[in-house]
Amino acid sequence: MEKRIIWRGMLAGAIGGLLAFVFARIFAEPQIQQAIDYEDGRDHAQEALNSAAGIVPHEHGEVFSRAVQGNVGIGVGLILFGVAMGALFAVAYAICLGRTGRVRPRTLALLVAGGGFLGIYLVPFVKYPANPPAIGDADTIQQRSSYYLLMVVGSILLLVLTVWLGKRLQARFGTWNATLIAGGVFIAATAIVMLVLPRVAETPQPLTDASGTIVFPGFPADVLFHFRFYAIGAQLVLWATIGLVFAPMAERLLAGAPARPAPALVNG
Repeated sequence: MEKRIIWRGMLAGAIGGLLAFVFARIFAEPQIQQAIDYEDGRDHAQEALNSAAGIVPHEHGEVFSRAVQGNVGIGVGLILFGVAMGALFAVAYAICLGRTGRVRPRTLALLVAGGGFLGIYLVPFVKYPANPPAIGDADTIQQRSSYYLLMVVGSILLLVLTVWLGKRLQARFGTWNATLIAGGVFIAATAIVMLVLPRVAETPQPLTDASGTIVFPGFPADVLFHFRFYAIGAQLVLWATIGLVFAPMAERLLAGAPARPAPALVNG
């Protein structure tokens, strides 16, 4: 049963990745191109400053063309990412089966997909929002990736603990009040984690010469906003598709299957 659930999750993830690519190709790719144009203009301005200071410029080039990066690269990347997230979603779904009361398989799929979007992407995004690939300091990419990974792990753990807390409080406070209490604890704990983790500011500021005169502007705020907005949109498309595609498959797969009992508590 678990293998069939995981294969269906991977299929839903592949479809979600494909639709997320279509969305990103239409809406996010133009913002990436504007970011690359900004980077090129800034590099030329920096080279002019270096030449005036007697610094020899070094050559750099692209291994793949923009056409390959913007189509094949992002397409393959999002589909593979969707497959990975679909497999992770299916594992979480299999774990939740039999442990969530009388929730229908279709409803459970949507709840798990919503939790995946919240815990894996949206909460970490609030602390470390996405930047276009063309901007950011290459020397700090490992540090930034480590902080982001810590935020993802912390978000997932807090989400799992929130669900556990909600179920523990349900008998005493009722479903609605238990949900509110657990949600408030999640928000407070997440805020503490965000305060503890360091802030990373990678948006390029205006480029100035030796006298402090601005020779090239900072990164356009509107491009950054639109890129981040469409980045959230692409992830929302991915996780919504995973939930909506997997839901009917799970309903058919589990129709007539015996309910999985919740693990018995051993009194020690």
